[in-house]
Amino acid sequence: MEFGKLPSIEQVNFSPPPDPPENAGLLASTPSRQPVQRLFIGATGWSMKEWNGKIYPKGTKPQDMLRHYTRQFNTIELNSTHYHIPDHFTIQHWNDEAAADFRFCPKVLQRISHARDLGANGPLIGQFCEALSGLYSKLGPCFIQLPPHFGADRMAVLEEFLKRFSLPLAVEVRNESWFANQQNLNRLMALLEKYEASTVITDVAGRRDVCHLRLSSPKVLVRFVGNDLHPSDFSRLDEWAGRLEHWFGLGLEEAYFFTHEPDNLLAPDLALYLFEKMKNVDGLSTRGPSWQEPGSGEQLSLF
Repeated sequence: MEFGKLPSIEQVNFSPPPDPPENAGLLASTPSRQPVQRLFIGATGWSMKEWNGKIYPKGTKPQDMLRHYTRQFNTIELNSTHYHIPDHFTIQHWNDEAAADFRFCPKVLQRISHARDLGANGPLIGQFCEALSGLYSKLGPCFIQLPPHFGADRMAVLEEFLKRFSLPLAVEVRNESWFANQQNLNRLMALLEKYEASTVITDVAGRRDVCHLRLSSPKVLVRFVGNDLHPSDFSRLDEWAGRLEHWFGLGLEEAYFFTHEPDNLLAPDLALYLFEKMKNVDGLSTRGPSWQEPGSGEQLSLF
């Protein structure tokens, strides 16, 4: 993930903003739809031969990696759907391989998210939603990553897209105009709340404004970009653990937390750290990766 990356992070102030007061009111006013609160923790891909002997059993073959991934993590930021709509057989394979409690979070097709009309005047939104609905109970929120040029002046275009998108959805905005004043951000959140869409919150060094911490539904999707396990990665995760526990205490139903590291190699280290912080929160259902014990084929936690 290159967005917001910096050559040096030593001067970055990673202190998060205070919790927006609107969050408590939103969660208090939204009736709970599920008996169990859930935290899903995952990475951005499963085809990682470097994880063999680390979180995959030594010698795991590529065709078996998805099955092992879904037993280590309980969600994934599914980026392949950004480039093409998967066919029925691919969807069925993903369904068959994934653990029962696993959730896929597909990234909306680029030909939709980067179209001037966000696909509202063509067939792609319907085709995308029909295909991904085949994941059934293993489908988490899809997420649309709006391009950097998509600003607050295009709110009406976003609403037309939201009217037509029929699956659970989270929305990521990147243009600075959404954060330039409180009115623009409030209008965005009101629109997402109207269509029961969630926010995407991105925690990355070079764009601290996109770590806005605003909720628009009882679900949230967090994209956390680490820096090669720099000490600040872990202090930031400490902050996130406290924030998530606070939100769950207010009534948050689900959080999807994706750990990014260069080339995805160290993403499990961050995922495990967060899981260990959250696994004993009262009333929270979650799971996270564990390490292979060398030579035994069994798994061992790092902490």
